[in-house]
Amino acid sequence: MPSLDNVDLNLLRVFQAIVEERSLTKAGERLALSQPAISYSLSRLRSLFDDPLFIRTRAGMQPTPIALELASIVGRALDTVREALRYAERFDPAVSTRTFRLSLSDAGEMAYLPSICEALHREAPKIKVCVEPLPVEEIEDALRSSRLDFAIGNLPELTSRTRHQLLFEETYVCMTRRRRGLPRGETLSLAQFVEASHVQVRSVEHSHHALDDALRSQGVGRNIALELPHFVALPGVLAVTDLYATLPRRLAHIFNADGRFHIYALPVIMPVAAVTMHWHEHFHDDEGTTWMRELIQGIMQRFDKEKR
Repeated sequence: MPSLDNVDLNLLRVFQAIVEERSLTKAGERLALSQPAISYSLSRLRSLFDDPLFIRTRAGMQPTPIALELASIVGRALDTVREALRYAERFDPAVSTRTFRLSLSDAGEMAYLPSICEALHREAPKIKVCVEPLPVEEIEDALRSSRLDFAIGNLPELTSRTRHQLLFEETYVCMTRRRRGLPRGETLSLAQFVEASHVQVRSVEHSHHALDDALRSQGVGRNIALELPHFVALPGVLAVTDLYATLPRRLAHIFNADGRFHIYALPVIMPVAAVTMHWHEHFHDDEGTTWMRELIQGIMQRFDKEKR
């Protein structure tokens, strides 16, 4: 195994340029290197990985299977190094080209990602956001290793292991298509709720288990007619069926912007869901992280007031 001490980081830049340009000449132009310098670097890369890496064809320099496998690994490595070097710079959101990586549920993407993007477009137009939803059990390690900058959602499992901040508290409602014969009033009775057919959303942070526990305490359960892995298909399904769905109140009001659904209070008491933002202690004092954290907090506070 080659020693890291003997590896020139610029070789990886040459490798990435050849992969993307499929031409030694264009790779040299991109990196401001001469043709002999590019050829010498390619020779060193071939020796380093013990593989030809690129085969000359009429269509250009064709990567070998090993080169294709290395391409994404090298790309991530270079991105990580560039990100690390940015920490040595003074953070100016107006000109920063930094990438922030967020873990959000699908409900979070629909509910408040647009507001985050709107604020960034206005205040930090060159900043890139990458949304990478991860299983809860992987988030702490991803925050520690800077694969993630923030995780936002109903994540009580993380509160004892990360820096975190409460953004708002979420409650749940029941929603169905407006039509004749619907129960009157703003709250469904327990009998009406149980009699209806329901959609269950298995989104990672959705509290359907808490709902089922509350129903079981009353000696009843739901009639589940459809299960979905996430919320994105829910409004389309509800719009063409007589199904009911329990979902976060703020998301329900977003889906109901055109007034085609009726929203009911639930007939059972469910625990309030705390929506929190998490980050790692190692990056608590970083200027960019601090700025982004304050931006998200401000957006969420306004979002909370608007959706009440």
